[in-house]
Amino acid sequence: MLIKRPRPWEISENHVTPEHVFLNRRSFLRHTGAGIAGAAVLGVAGCGEAAETASGGDSEAQLTAKAAELFPYPKNTDIPIDRPLTDEEVASTYNNFYEFGSHKRISRAAQALETRPWRIEIKGDVESPFTIDVDELIARMPLEERIYRHRCVEAWSMTVPWSGFPLAALVAMAKPTSSARYLKMQTFLKPSVASGQKQSWYPWPYTEGLTLAEATNELAFLVTGIYGKPLPEQFGSPLRLAVPWKYGFKSIKSIVRFEFTSKKPVSFWEEIQPSEYGFWANVNPEVPHPRWSQASEEVLGTGRRVPTLLFNGYAEQVAGLYKGLEGQNLYL
Repeated sequence: MLIKRPRPWEISENHVTPEHVFLNRRSFLRHTGAGIAGAAVLGVAGCGEAAETASGGDSEAQLTAKAAELFPYPKNTDIPIDRPLTDEEVASTYNNFYEFGSHKRISRAAQALETRPWRIEIKGDVESPFTIDVDELIARMPLEERIYRHRCVEAWSMTVPWSGFPLAALVAMAKPTSSARYLKMQTFLKPSVASGQKQSWYPWPYTEGLTLAEATNELAFLVTGIYGKPLPEQFGSPLRLAVPWKYGFKSIKSIVRFEFTSKKPVSFWEEIQPSEYGFWANVNPEVPHPRWSQASEEVLGTGRRVPTLLFNGYAEQVAGLYKGLEGQNLYL
């Protein structure tokens, strides 16, 4: 008899918030009392997605037929988690995407981003640098859906079903050389489309980085969809990162470039304010942000706070990555 043993990070599909609930925005607001006032207290540090606002606007991602026909991706059905999925409408209409503004009501503005055609550059310490169309890249990857917790540095959290593929698969395709120690990632640079990029005091393009060991960890995931559908522009279409044991600002959106390097990258928020946002940014409830506690988090859509878990509950899978690094500031 075949006995299937779920991996500890996996989350059961029956804990996902039903899509009809997610889409019923007004019902959500009536039952939770959520709204702009409640959302405002979340702050504006760089994260992924967040709570509800008054400006809605669902959108269909811009896809070629080749990419669209792949959805939905095969589901990883043995994913135990103690939280339901976050309402889709909440996540999709209240977003951090500084390329389109420093406020969270950017979902409509983000639709200006043309996501096809979209080329991905692989460069740096690799056997042979190359550029590949995003749809060709996706077609060559092992696709699946994973349900992950997402913990923002602003002390809120959500749980969503990402569609995508392991970052390790892209690393294997890139064939890094022995000198590669880090993976540097960057977004597009189009100030004519993304008005936020006209603000010269920000170090555009948005840059993030991981060690190669982090990038090849089983949890590191490149995302092309959400809720069984193509990824909308405000989520970082056509390709974004999900590293669920780190604060949300590490999950870079709309990636155009992967560079393998021997030098540790300086990330976007680290360059702006290194005392608050460092390279590692691992979730730790015992290390407060300079301006607020990280001991607990608001679970979006529930009206309740819960204790924050070390590494956002993924310590078993990632704690070993940081042995011997105890002297470094791993949690900012």
